[in-house]
Amino acid sequence: MTTALLSTADELHARVRRGRRAVVMTMGALHQGHATLIRTAREIAGPEGEVVVTVFVNPLQFGAGEDLDRYPRTLDADLKIAEQAGADAVFAPSVDEVYPGGDPQVRITAGPMGERLEGASRPGHFDGMLTVVAKLLHLTRPDVALYGQKDAQQLALIRRMVRDLNFGVEIVGVPTVREEDGLALSSRNRYLSPDERGTALALSRALFAGRDRHAAQEALRARAREVPSTHARAEALSALGESRAAADAHAVATASPGGPAAVRAAARQVLDEAARFVPPLELDYLALVDPSDFTEIGDGFTGEAVLAVAARVGTTRLIDNLPLTFGTFGAAS
Repeated sequence: MTTALLSTADELHARVRRGRRAVVMTMGALHQGHATLIRTAREIAGPEGEVVVTVFVNPLQFGAGEDLDRYPRTLDADLKIAEQAGADAVFAPSVDEVYPGGDPQVRITAGPMGERLEGASRPGHFDGMLTVVAKLLHLTRPDVALYGQKDAQQLALIRRMVRDLNFGVEIVGVPTVREEDGLALSSRNRYLSPDERGTALALSRALFAGRDRHAAQEALRARAREVPSTHARAEALSALGESRAAADAHAVATASPGGPAAVRAAARQVLDEAARFVPPLELDYLALVDPSDFTEIGDGFTGEAVLAVAARVGTTRLIDNLPLTFGTFGAAS
């Protein structure tokens, strides 16, 4: 199969559609994380459907001093990766094609969620992101659009826009793809020197430390719930030679504040250590949030949450996150 390279919406609209169209939106510089998105889109679209990959470096979502000019543009290599992953077409429009007449006067506003975390660090970023996503959804007319969970706040805002503004498209989130050492795949990783890359590993290690602390707490709570009373609990576990575990289980089950504070502390310890590395990690934020609105969760929170981190290493800014589930034994990873 040869992947078609298209530069105008008219070319895309002229294609005969037989099955579902699945779209993967990118800014190019494709890597195996994007390839995973494309392969997932291929599975969803099926043999009769169509997979379209968009490649467009959106100027609206780059703020002053950000890396618009140096953002990698590798269309020939992108086309090969897209083809190998199963894309039927790559839609790579010009700025004039997406924004005829210049910057749009009417734009999508991200609202309160868009002003938190990434939005606070990059004012206007999410307004520009949602505006181009809305434009590309209209230009590509998909049945389903896929986005990576690495950009968790972006994914949450796209889902909110689609719901609030009645876009007739299904949004699918695809889990983060990582290197063997845990570093989340990103087009910006290519900016890192070997020493900077070593420091950057602290982002994923901090998230894993928070996840592991959370899993241990949830396991202790589950054990604490297995027997009805403190005395009976201690006797039952002591009979198995686990008197210390019984004490720990009771302490965790009755502790206040609960898990979120300990999760944040475990992650923060790793990041604080990385701040003393050479080169150092410069933390932007560490947050444990409700994915519905990206506000910090409290001690009594139950349900899905996101542990998110952003930091700068050298001149490169990186983000990462992990989903966690509070109130039930186990954690998503």
